[in-house]
Amino acid sequence: MENSKEMRSWLDNMGLDHPLVIAGPCSAETEEQVLGIAHSLKDTDVNYYRAGIWKPRTRPGNFEGVGALGLKWLQKVKEETGLKTATEVANRAHVELALEHDIDLLWIGARSTVSPFIVQEIADALEGTDKVVLIKNPVNPDLSLWLGAVERLHTANIKNLGVIHRGFSTYEKTKYRNIPEWQLAIDLQTRFPDLPIISDPSHITGNRDMIFDVSQTALDLNFDGLMIETHHDPDNAWSDAAQQITPNRLVQVMKDLKIRKETDSEAEYNSKLSNLRTQIDIFDHQLIETLGKRMKISDGIGALKKQKNVAVLQSTRWNQILGAMILEGESKGLSEEFVLKMFKAIHQESINHQEKIINA
Repeated sequence: MENSKEMRSWLDNMGLDHPLVIAGPCSAETEEQVLGIAHSLKDTDVNYYRAGIWKPRTRPGNFEGVGALGLKWLQKVKEETGLKTATEVANRAHVELALEHDIDLLWIGARSTVSPFIVQEIADALEGTDKVVLIKNPVNPDLSLWLGAVERLHTANIKNLGVIHRGFSTYEKTKYRNIPEWQLAIDLQTRFPDLPIISDPSHITGNRDMIFDVSQTALDLNFDGLMIETHHDPDNAWSDAAQQITPNRLVQVMKDLKIRKETDSEAEYNSKLSNLRTQIDIFDHQLIETLGKRMKISDGIGALKKQKNVAVLQSTRWNQILGAMILEGESKGLSEEFVLKMFKAIHQESINHQEKIINA
């Protein structure tokens, strides 16, 4: 993808003075619902009206979308409101139907991105199209797989491309539905700075109360836009009720977000500074999370030592760790003094954890 700048032309040609906004319900439920939400969004900053027509569900028996009938509703949305339309496609048949109904933007979902066979089938069906095609990150944090999907579409002579960052699945319990793994998205931006990247805070959070914060983080990291699920009656939505917000709330979110504009040298400095600070914040959170996991392992060691009546302090093991970490730290540009202070503090906290368990 040497000429990634051409992928950005569709977004630049829109001439927006705000981030791209893709909004609408998780699922198209009824014609009344689809049109009602669309009319609430037509005079806002929304650029594309989204609605899931085919819904890939983890387990059978849940609502899997209204199917092709919903595409006619999206046609009416365009006719009545002038909003451009967007939906997810997962195979050739979906693509053909979406094109027949003149859907403006198609996206490939996270479950589809994981399969090169599915992506290639979609790429073949879309070959040469001038529609906008966005690729969500795969379910697991695999940058090569994500970029591989973009490359397949680019090879099919699809120029209007972009990606959607919707977070990654994990077995761990976190405050996120899908952990953002911001560093992976940052790596993608670094390698392909001209590839438009959209944030999907709805799927990252799974919680409407967190939509604003994640959206702000994305904009601070120079993301190009947001995809936010929006519903008149979120609590009674047929799918993903907890992560959808009302049209009024969407408008307020867009008003409250701080948009970084590079209009002069000072603005450029502030934008870059904000970006770097946001990256530091992300790493700081990761450090705390990693240290918490490390202490849980220390708790397990303490329990084992208590069971076998073994002393907490193991000097030989400690010296081995310290020596190895000093060398590794130096290879990463960290001073010996800093590494010593940091690991002494970590070691002391680990000892405190183990002593608490042994003396309990």
